Amino acid sequence: MLPVRLARTIAPVFAALLGVAVVAGAQVLDAPDPAQMEDAPDLGYHPVPHGLEIPADQEMGAPSSVVWTTKDTLLVFNRGPNPLMEFDSDGSFVRSWGQGEYIRPHGMRLDPDGNIWTTDVNGNTVRKMDRDGKVLMTIGTHGEAGEPEEGLLTEPTDLTINAAGEIFVLVGHGRGIPRLVKFAPDGSFIKAWGGQGTAPGEFDTPHSIVVDEAGLLYVADRQNRRVQIFDADGAYIEEWAYKGLPCGLHIHGDGTMYMVSGFAGEILKLDENGKAVGANGQPGKGLGEFGEAHYMTMAPNGDIFVADTVKPELHKYVMN
Repeated sequence: MLPVRLARTIAPVFAALLGVAVVAGAQVLDAPDPAQMEDAPDLGYHPVPHGLEIPADQEMGAPSSVVWTTKDTLLVFNRGPNPLMEFDSDGSFVRSWGQGEYIRPHGMRLDPDGNIWTTDVNGNTVRKMDRDGKVLMTIGTHGEAGEPEEGLLTEPTDLTINAAGEIFVLVGHGRGIPRLVKFAPDGSFIKAWGGQGTAPGEFDTPHSIVVDEAGLLYVADRQNRRVQIFDADGAYIEEWAYKGLPCGLHIHGDGTMYMVSGFAGEILKLDENGKAVGANGQPGKGLGEFGEAHYMTMAPNGDIFVADTVKPELHKYVMN
């Protein structure tokens, strides 16, 4: 029998020789896999080039997350030398910032006041910025992993902020204990729940979180292929199961929930019970085909933008 460390080293090599990419315990698909794709009617969108005007001196790395800001601009959080890149609604470049301040960009959200929040999964920090990019708060210590009760984070993936200003952060992307951590508006620790496992309230790579108007929290429990729902105090309510890997959740302004499903490469519209009622997208190398559909946002006119960390690409879908 191979030693565990050696086996873990050789496994990706075998996968590469077979032409299959392996990321975080799941396979990157070269073509659609019906076993990982939801049964849903066509969403009514089609892909187009993103149309962003990226200056020659402004490299964009692998897009990790994307939001449409309250300034009516598109903000792309990426793993290149210019982590935050902002574009006008017509695609023209506005500015970039955050150079040298992130180790591995991951999630990004807006709070009810339009402030910008980011997670640095390897930097172990959550950062709050105003709409101009000025840092207002940092949770965690850059580069130092630890327990939230001690003011530290381990691999934060995503976050959301409710109407009361309470902050909910997902931690444990692969290291540490996968949990949902609740903080007060000033960033002070309140409580945490979760743990590794498959039972209700446990997680295996909690990857995305949103809050609805009623204050309910929806967590994309990625490797468990489900979305778990909690109240603001951590009480488990129910869960929705999926064939693929729930990667990024988004609630549009009209209250409709959408989800992108990782390597399955689908953009899904969900009803109030979590059922997929519309789907577009698939894995592949063509226009609008995904390596990993990571996080998404929607413009006021309905255009959908999806950050793809594996291809890598920023995808744009427009209505038919």
